[in-house]
Amino acid sequence: MSGVITLTSDFGLKDPFVGVMKGRIYSHFPMAKIVDLTHEIVAHWPAEAGFWLRRSFPYFPTGTVHVAVVDPGVGTARDIVLIESHQHWFLAPDNGLLAPIVEHDGAARIWRLNNDRLQGLGLQKPSSTFHGRDIFAPVAAELAAGRWQADTIGERVPSVIPAWVDEPEVGLDSITGVVITIDHFGNLLSNIGVALLERWVEPRVHIGQSILPLRRTYGDVAPGQPIALINSFGVVEIAVAEGRACDVLGLSRGAPVVLRDAVGKR
Repeated sequence: MSGVITLTSDFGLKDPFVGVMKGRIYSHFPMAKIVDLTHEIVAHWPAEAGFWLRRSFPYFPTGTVHVAVVDPGVGTARDIVLIESHQHWFLAPDNGLLAPIVEHDGAARIWRLNNDRLQGLGLQKPSSTFHGRDIFAPVAAELAAGRWQADTIGERVPSVIPAWVDEPEVGLDSITGVVITIDHFGNLLSNIGVALLERWVEPRVHIGQSILPLRRTYGDVAPGQPIALINSFGVVEIAVAEGRACDVLGLSRGAPVVLRDAVGKR
């Protein structure tokens, strides 16, 4: 274990939820190294957290524990799952959040946490509304410290709940995805990855009323003009140079994004 723990949530930073989670982690593992991936996930939407987590975890050292709490079902019968993939550990509610991790790693191993085992290890009965503090934080700390093992706290299961947003649909002459998130700059990020375009010659991005060729970078068009490109996380992005694409184009999460090749595949 690397001792690194990342935190992803829809908690925001106005309230003390994130700070309390960190305090609970440090109480169990004072030497932990905590990284805030983001706490600005759209409230109650696990799909966005799963999107960012899958594309961010490779930049962390192996042995990192990634905790993601976007949990509209907190306190219900929903499960909590622990996944080992690419020598990283992922801890989240079983609500589709971690489906992208599993879908892109056929060798991923999955455990469902067992509440009786956790209480047998000294974890107190959790509240009904703040499992981030009462379950996720201490479990992540004990895992990162190397004191708890997956088989100690859970049972192996074959699968997780499917993602709320389907993977892009690949047709004979098109790829159809959606806007999965909007970043701080108002850019529209799709769930269409660059690997799907490997055989395409001149891709065109169809979104709203716009048809856009793929460019290299934001400065390839004049200020105020829309542009499509492959961004630094390897997905199709629609932006407006020095502007906010979500406002200029009047589009938001869930908007269809369709790619077609102006020439045809090689």
